[in-house]
Amino acid sequence: MPLFDVTIAGELNLDLILYGLPESLPPERELLADRMMLTLGSSSAIVAHNLAALGCRVGFQSKIGDDDFGRIALDRLSRGGVDVEKVVRGEDGHQTGLTVIVQRQTLRNILTYPGTIFEFRFDDLDFEYLTSARHFHLSSYYLQRGLTNHIPEIFRRIKAAGLTISLDTNDDPEDGWKSGLQEALRYVDVFLPNAREARKITGAPDVETAAASLAEHVPLVVVKLGEAGALAQRGRERLVSPPVRVDFVDPVGAGDSFDAGFLSQYVRGADLQTCLASANRAGAFSTTRPGGTEAFRELDRLQSFFGNKF
Repeated sequence: MPLFDVTIAGELNLDLILYGLPESLPPERELLADRMMLTLGSSSAIVAHNLAALGCRVGFQSKIGDDDFGRIALDRLSRGGVDVEKVVRGEDGHQTGLTVIVQRQTLRNILTYPGTIFEFRFDDLDFEYLTSARHFHLSSYYLQRGLTNHIPEIFRRIKAAGLTISLDTNDDPEDGWKSGLQEALRYVDVFLPNAREARKITGAPDVETAAASLAEHVPLVVVKLGEAGALAQRGRERLVSPPVRVDFVDPVGAGDSFDAGFLSQYVRGADLQTCLASANRAGAFSTTRPGGTEAFRELDRLQSFFGNKF
């Protein structure tokens, strides 16, 4: 039996979320937030943490700085049940990354200092560790600048070891949506963009056309639709899964939690409709607390919300 259900290689940092700031931010003013939350951030780490909360054995590789932010993030991930043995500390003076999220009622600004995110490189990867699993997941394709040029080779080696692979690109800060993605998708079994990302990658005018286009290259495309639920395209087959209604706090990490919910069932061999329902439930559950992992730290509430579905 493999050591892990899922391994992940990616970024590890904290999110600082500020609430209650005005819609526009005038310069040279001291603007006051009415709440804040410092929580585990980064798409890769949120997926890993929440997969572990949903009962999966998760191994995680990353690079952090030798600083307090790195130690806090690593401790939070470890306490969540994720194996962090292969997380390395940089010795070149680079600090652990940090994302500041200015969350309003209807929109948000996301400001990221990459730090060691950019310094995590191909030579840092332990392929024996990464392939000791049934499945491999990669998030934040465009932020992994130390890995990006090598991602097709990473996927090729992992696929050769018999694992399935999922990918969530997340946003491209440069809005280019290329960087070898087409080559990388050749090895992907499950592609997990949101609606905007799917349209950006394909240039399609709507999400249905985008999903159909992507399904020509990837066996299974799962598009996150936010409040509208999710859409999956497998060849010419299309499934739609309705959203789960909850008392909403913020959307931070909801897409990554969706990924965790989907993959937690996918690695167990569940059918597609079950995977989609689990994904929508996990994404919705995430929004009931600040940040992407806080809801999943409340294990009694998690069990009650999911029942015996994991």
